[in-house]
Amino acid sequence: MSETSQPTIDEVDLLLANARLRDELEPYRDESIDSSSMHRMPLHTENEYLASMLAWERAPALPIASWFNPPMQLPSPDSVSDSTLPRLLANTIERLYSEKVVLKFTDHLSDRELYKIIYRDIMPSCEKKLDIPGKYLEWRCVEDNETWLRYYADAVDRRRFQEEHDVPLPVAEEPKFKRNLPGN
Repeated sequence: MSETSQPTIDEVDLLLANARLRDELEPYRDESIDSSSMHRMPLHTENEYLASMLAWERAPALPIASWFNPPMQLPSPDSVSDSTLPRLLANTIERLYSEKVVLKFTDHLSDRELYKIIYRDIMPSCEKKLDIPGKYLEWRCVEDNETWLRYYADAVDRRRFQEEHDVPLPVAEEPKFKRNLPGN
């Protein structure tokens, strides 16, 4: 056997890590671990994928408010004045981003509407808290297809939706409240 066909030390380490990750994932085994697409991945990429699956399986599901130390407590939307709302909302969005929560599709919402969604839906929501570099929880602040189609869907998505559902589309519009949020 020539020297070039022997695995390098790095390859051996990757193979050993792959075997360890597969062993640790055994209790959670399903078709996603045995996916044929994994055999087309480079070993390093497959190991990252397996490590993220393992992190997901082991991560606690906690209310997002509990991801903070101490847990984040927001004032009720009804108790926040119009003058303090913009600063409170900006600080809340920054704090969410610091815990890897990214808000998407918010530009159709007023500050108060967005704050209500954060208060009512996001903070009490139990989600898996993962500590994987570069990975964020994306919270899409759109609850219905009509809003998404009106403000956020591009021409291709709109056409595809219309073909699949055979329904008239809402007129495309620019959202009223343009925001530059972290992570977008």
